[in-house]
Amino acid sequence: MRILFWALILFPLNTFAQQATNSEKFWSQLEQHCGKAYEGWIIEGAVPKDGFTGEKLVMHVRSCKENEIRIPFFVGENKSRTWIIKMNNKKFLSLKHDHRHPDGSEEELSQYGGINSNVGLENLQMFPADEHTAEMLPAASSNVWWFSIDDKIFTYNLRRIGSDKTFTVSFDLTTPIEAPGAPWGY
Repeated sequence: MRILFWALILFPLNTFAQQATNSEKFWSQLEQHCGKAYEGWIIEGAVPKDGFTGEKLVMHVRSCKENEIRIPFFVGENKSRTWIIKMNNKKFLSLKHDHRHPDGSEEELSQYGGINSNVGLENLQMFPADEHTAEMLPAASSNVWWFSIDDKIFTYNLRRIGSDKTFTVSFDLTTPIEAPGAPWGY
């Protein structure tokens, strides 16, 4: 009883309730970049004629709402890709890839992604492919996407489990660039 008394004095109950989850800490780090754009480069997975090699890569943390962050990812003049990250119950994050045609209409392969299976780390969130993705793109059913963030670097990563296929793009968070305008469809 004495231990409980001192524990409550030293660590009031509201202290425990107010601690942010790692998902929330990750979210807060990302929100600090809302409205900013950054140039990136391929770290791993570049292959000739992949559409990425030799192109200017830009991420723009364009929209930050209470439970949704939208990050267009431009590859040269191609403005078709937007990463949509959503917060669910302050614990779980989801990732969707929104792909659009130049006229703004949705591409056939769009809205694929995953949901983190736990709160992750404050600087790393992983998204194994969800059921919708497995049904739409059976070959992607073993995909795992993840983001990492620190004071200097943000990375977008893809690994297809069971293969040697990986893709990593890194963005320099220390040097914002001019925002590139709206992605297709927005």
